[in-house]
Amino acid sequence: MLLCLKSTSRTVHHYNHEQQNKINEAACTSLTVWRKSLVFSCSGFTVVASDGSLAYRVDNYTGRPDQIVLMDGSGNPIFTICRPKKLRLVHNCWHVYEGEVVGKKYSSKNPVFRARKNMGIMTKLNVLAYVDCGVSDYMHRYIVEGSYRRRSCKILDESRRVVGEIKKKGGGGVCYGVEVFELVVREGLECRDAMAVVILLDQMFSSSSFLFK
Repeated sequence: MLLCLKSTSRTVHHYNHEQQNKINEAACTSLTVWRKSLVFSCSGFTVVASDGSLAYRVDNYTGRPDQIVLMDGSGNPIFTICRPKKLRLVHNCWHVYEGEVVGKKYSSKNPVFRARKNMGIMTKLNVLAYVDCGVSDYMHRYIVEGSYRRRSCKILDESRRVVGEIKKKGGGGVCYGVEVFELVVREGLECRDAMAVVILLDQMFSSSSFLFK
């Protein structure tokens, strides 16, 4: 009788584990990120959803070299990403503002996120960046680990749970290189926030970054 109960318990545990995996997979959103603008003579990003629709886009015009605007598929602004300067020196931090912020008006607004490149010698080497809420230095909303140049990153929340991943895209014998990759977004992270993290990492670690040179 005891053996039967143990066997049933293992079966139930295995079933629950499979069901949880299915729920987690269903909660994932997979986006294909192409590091290229669809607009002629512009640099940027084109992001396609799993159904083939245009999810997000970034089109960088030469007239605005110090700001990046993340837009939805229809061209509506979502975030403006700026790299502030102090005493004419560029620091390794970036501010993310809601909507489109024109010119230097962002100086009077509070950012929704502030990202900082990990430059500490004594900190964990696999940590790429910290993304904080607003202007707080004490709470990291997300921590990014891995290697952006290899397109192998994990986005972790405050509890060290993986809520997003950047992966190389492949399959069917096709190699896309690093210009086309996959962004997997899990429960606990909004897709637009995940795409903002991608842009931030590109500014921090891409040798051919198209802004803030």
